[in-house]
Amino acid sequence: MPRPDLLLVSNIPAPLRTALAERFTLHEGDPVPGIRVVVGGGMAKLDAALLDRLPDLEIVAIHGIGHDGIDLAALRARGIRLTLTPDVLTEDVADLAIALMLGVQRRVAANDALVRGGGWAAPLGRRASGRRIGIFGLGRIGHAIAERAAPFAGELLYSARTEKPVPWRFVPDIAALAEASEVLILAAPGGAETDGIVDAAVLDRLGPDGVLVNIARGSLVDEEALVAALAEGRIAGAGLDVFAHEPQVPEALKAMPQVVLAPHQGSATEEGRAKMRALVLANLDAHFAGQPLVTPLI
Repeated sequence: MPRPDLLLVSNIPAPLRTALAERFTLHEGDPVPGIRVVVGGGMAKLDAALLDRLPDLEIVAIHGIGHDGIDLAALRARGIRLTLTPDVLTEDVADLAIALMLGVQRRVAANDALVRGGGWAAPLGRRASGRRIGIFGLGRIGHAIAERAAPFAGELLYSARTEKPVPWRFVPDIAALAEASEVLILAAPGGAETDGIVDAAVLDRLGPDGVLVNIARGSLVDEEALVAALAEGRIAGAGLDVFAHEPQVPEALKAMPQVVLAPHQGSATEEGRAKMRALVLANLDAHFAGQPLVTPLI
């Protein structure tokens, strides 16, 4: 029996590609007739125009949890299934959020570069403990970040669509959250609702002692406004794992010692990626065996 045709719509880790090649005939670039499966990462784009070129498509499997680039309405209209890999990356992304928070305040990357360059005398960092930490988005990842941040925080605050049954203080919108926080961690989904939500006004409310951490989506932040706020000292620093136009990163950010940069590595651990890979394969195996999907979104 011929193997089903699968279209890759973004880069995926080599071990997942190898495993998929054992089950499917892989294609990249322009669709060929008969594509039944699409696989991509959390930044994958799959709009109505591309879906129109995939009349035989049955299932989309995302290696990640991001789906703001996927036209969900078009999938639903055609009865196409969509799976993600939730939960298995939550702990790793939350760990990185805390690492970035500490890295910025204690100048970990800047001091590392200083010592490697033969230096020793370094500017003072900032105390990480006892600060007011605000988390924008309290889903799985936001909640895991909050649990890790709580021991550091003088006060822990959050914004979400609705107030949650948690011990932390609810703040109704991001502007008020920024004003009440000294560290603002972004953990909300991308999409039209959050596009550019961290603008110059929000950064100004975070203030000159404030730190921004983004492990969510680059689209949440007005990147030009962020560069200006950092350059002008209107906020103190930033820890960024995601960017507006990945993999391009503004040169100005690269030159700033008060900024810690990572190449979208939130889920990039051996353990996390193995679980994500297994979940992609389990969903596809279930679909072609006529069994219930393991982690369906649609």
